[in-house]
Amino acid sequence: MKALYTPLRHFFALFFPNLCLACEREPPVPGEILCSTCNATMPEANYHLQKENPMTEHFWGRVPIRAAAAMYVFTKESPVQNLLHNFKYQGKREIGEVLGRRFGRALAQSPLFASVDVIIPVPLHRKKEIARGFNQSEIFARGLEMTMKRPLLKNGLVRTVNTSTQTKMSKMERLKNVENVFAVDNPNALRNCHVLIVDDVLTTGSTLEACAQKVLEVPGTSVSFATIAIASH
Repeated sequence: MKALYTPLRHFFALFFPNLCLACEREPPVPGEILCSTCNATMPEANYHLQKENPMTEHFWGRVPIRAAAAMYVFTKESPVQNLLHNFKYQGKREIGEVLGRRFGRALAQSPLFASVDVIIPVPLHRKKEIARGFNQSEIFARGLEMTMKRPLLKNGLVRTVNTSTQTKMSKMERLKNVENVFAVDNPNALRNCHVLIVDDVLTTGSTLEACAQKVLEVPGTSVSFATIAIASH
């Protein structure tokens, strides 16, 4: 029965397009992207309220960070994973901006993120961004910018190598895959700044780690992370 669930869900979505973008079973709350059930039950991480949390633990001994927070915790075949799939692979760009605005309001009220100076999305390689049509991390970052009231540097980091997809890679393979693929576009723009690096999902943390290492090469910088979700282990 579970094997039929996803195809049937997408079949009904063809005829009833105005459905919750997480469960795709109920209509969303007017003006929202989620239904009332998903709004009430989506597993919020609330890491922005904790200086040390399961997300910061990913980076202990790897890279020094000031704070790290994810909006949701997700597991496979969950509404959170479906929401991310609709955003990243089905082109539902409104998901990223809506979630960014919502999470930005929470981060703006957290003392851990009060000193953020600038927001930088994890970049896609130009070829991949052209093929996909957008950078999901940038869209989420735009939403954060709106409610955190901090400037977004779209090209603060650039990806110099078009790496292969990391979906089925091990932790060590992911680390190797992102070695030396990022560069800071304008170091003077980041000097002495608390930089919030933004991605869509944290799995092993290899991409965020590689980005942070490049930013921290700029004198006076410190780094925090924000993502839509963190994978449950």
